[in-house]
Amino acid sequence: MILKLKNGDVKIELFLDVAPNHVKRIKQLADEGMYNNVVFHRVIGDFMAQTGDVKFGNSSTDNFDLSKAGMGGSDLPDLKQEFSDVPHLRGTLSMARSQDPNSANSQFFICFKEAAFLDRQYTVFGRVIEGMEFVDKIKRGDDENNGSVSNPDKIISFK
Repeated sequence: MILKLKNGDVKIELFLDVAPNHVKRIKQLADEGMYNNVVFHRVIGDFMAQTGDVKFGNSSTDNFDLSKAGMGGSDLPDLKQEFSDVPHLRGTLSMARSQDPNSANSQFFICFKEAAFLDRQYTVFGRVIEGMEFVDKIKRGDDENNGSVSNPDKIISFK
């Protein structure tokens, strides 16, 4: 898949064999255009960039509310976890969730660097194979406010 960002295209390899239900969900939402114009609402410099709130984070809809971005998901049911031994390395794509391991829905994050403390606790569903330099250019958030971003960058398209 291609994640189109303002600075360039990011080529993503999906792990259908590792997290089949999560890959299907990401592809379904992407095919429906649900990720287009969704902001990176939480970006922590030496950690990750989080996006995918299709309810409150889509800057082109009436529901857009940056103060709520990160609290929403899609209208589809939450997914059962598909934890694996695939490590959280630089460029890993993994699903965001609440405290409930079975609460992933539409939000995901891309790791800027290794995050082994997340291994086997979050569902890894893919990795960046080209264009990580464009992910590195995503606007960072406020370290004092858990990475929340004012005037955030967004996904142009994901297909």
